[in-house]
Amino acid sequence: MKVAVLSFAHERATTYAQLLHDMPDVQLVVADPDGAPDDPARGRSTARRLGVTYMDSWDQLFALRPDAVVVTSEADRRRELVERATAVGAQVLCEHPLAADEADAEAMVRACEDAGVRLSMASPACFGPAFAAVRREIAEGEVLGGLTAVHGAYNRPYPAGTQDARAGALASNAPHLLDMVDAVLDGAPAEEVYAQSNSILGTEPGVESGALVTVRYAGGTVVSIDCSWGSADTGPTAGGPAMTFIGDRASVEFTAVPRLLGGFDSVTSSERWVTRGDDPYAVMLGEFIGGVRQGSGVGPDGVAGVRTLRITEAARASLRTGQPVELAVPQKVLP
Repeated sequence: MKVAVLSFAHERATTYAQLLHDMPDVQLVVADPDGAPDDPARGRSTARRLGVTYMDSWDQLFALRPDAVVVTSEADRRRELVERATAVGAQVLCEHPLAADEADAEAMVRACEDAGVRLSMASPACFGPAFAAVRREIAEGEVLGGLTAVHGAYNRPYPAGTQDARAGALASNAPHLLDMVDAVLDGAPAEEVYAQSNSILGTEPGVESGALVTVRYAGGTVVSIDCSWGSADTGPTAGGPAMTFIGDRASVEFTAVPRLLGGFDSVTSSERWVTRGDDPYAVMLGEFIGGVRQGSGVGPDGVAGVRTLRITEAARASLRTGQPVELAVPQKVLP
């Protein structure tokens, strides 16, 4: 199977390339012709270090007709790359945010639908058997009852100097939590969004480093998520999202990267957490590639990505005004 990683603009692109390169029966090709203003040879040097095939242009890459692509470009380039991928029939895994704005995101979903390919979102916590078990438990409702509230947190260390740092904690961390909520609520639309933030930990002027978002969904479920950057002490929500799903009879807790051992490291004079379980990014890519081989889709799709983008845009509007934002009932994304 031929798989392409499109751009090294995103901080996890190198991780994806390495994981795909190590998969049996995957022929990896990468391209990064746009480079970066301060490092135009970024893609070629990364490909050389990883030992993978590099293409000098998008035309050369898409001429190879990859079976699947992982889109890790800047957000404003993603629509173009996804539409080019659909033109050669490639299945798509795209980083958050899906696009720079909702109109582009909806166009990407339509392009994939028209081409008969699946657009999947890179939200690792939504993949794997543990989250599948949580979704089943909530859907059945035998123990939990009706879902009334959700509390979540994702507090990975501040990634200074990266695309995520420039985007802010809200845009970078909230989608991982919102995708999980979207999955357990089976795509129920959000009705109201309220957000508060600060920029205490950040180095980018005016870009939030701490953010708390509250969302009320159709059906009455209220969700509160902490998507702030955390300290560099690898605390319990640094490696992946943690969620508590509260029903009217019981609660269910989920941690993407469970803690195995916690303590104090005298060398670094800080807390230290040892986690367990498989690398969630490896699990996600394994399930994505497995789905491509079998002609099936796994994880959040492009329509879910649009819903998540709509909420994060409403949260930004709430930050500007200091008021809750009412969301109109969305129209169908697909014709």
